Amino acid sequence: MITFLKIKKLSIWAIMLCVVLFCCLNINAQSRSPKFRVIAFYTGKNDQAHISYVHEANRRFPKMAAKYGFAYDSTNNWNNLNAQFLSKYQVVLFLDTRPDAPEQRAAFQKYMENGGAWMGFHFAAFALTPSTYPQNWDWYHNQFLGSGSYAGNTWKPTSAILRVETSHPATKNLPKTFKASPNEWYKWTNDLRTNPDIQILLAVDSTSFPLGTGPKPHEIWHSGYYPMVWTNKKYRMIYVNMGHNDIDYEHNSNKELSFTFDNEIQNKLIIDGLLWLGKRR
Repeated sequence: MITFLKIKKLSIWAIMLCVVLFCCLNINAQSRSPKFRVIAFYTGKNDQAHISYVHEANRRFPKMAAKYGFAYDSTNNWNNLNAQFLSKYQVVLFLDTRPDAPEQRAAFQKYMENGGAWMGFHFAAFALTPSTYPQNWDWYHNQFLGSGSYAGNTWKPTSAILRVETSHPATKNLPKTFKASPNEWYKWTNDLRTNPDIQILLAVDSTSFPLGTGPKPHEIWHSGYYPMVWTNKKYRMIYVNMGHNDIDYEHNSNKELSFTFDNEIQNKLIIDGLLWLGKRR
């Protein structure tokens, strides 16, 4: 016969067991919570090379997130670039383009000025007047990026030897020079070396010249200084010029001939930069 005392003891043990299980589940849930959250904005409509990169990025970043313990989401709805939506995320990525609506631009500027973090790739810095993407956002192109307008590019997409210019958390695991993935390399109207807010992380090494194959002479670089990755010390940001996969335009097949993330050294730059951006101040 079960006495009242035995029932009471069993109840106490049951309560204690529940408490232990609850604590274990809570600790386990906390261990699975992401270190930070990333939201990537993209358009993915214009150039097949940029579309290819966007698709590649949206395949590769979730794998990085699983490996390094952060969360990754993506959206092609630029109307999500608002204060309420951005409050869920610690890092914003622009995979190909930039916002055009005034309210989207204002929300992004406020997000960055209030301590948000950003990484942009390749075409996200493009601005040319006249074009579909004119230079009509002075804060973004001249103050935030510092680069000004687009001033030219190499063609056909080719690999370049990049040189580490300064010590930074994003470059800590890179050799002094390395061969980057094939890319269409941009140059800019502003000399970033003269801007005290800009810290250039990677530039084209002279061993890359001549860079590009043409056929137009101005698409082949023979000399000069070309920054390819930099940060603005006033913000938590990194711009990376990579993000243009090589496409077989010459034979009208649109076959993908190269991938940005098929380069482990270059991937170290991206993930170390992203982890630095995601760290809480």
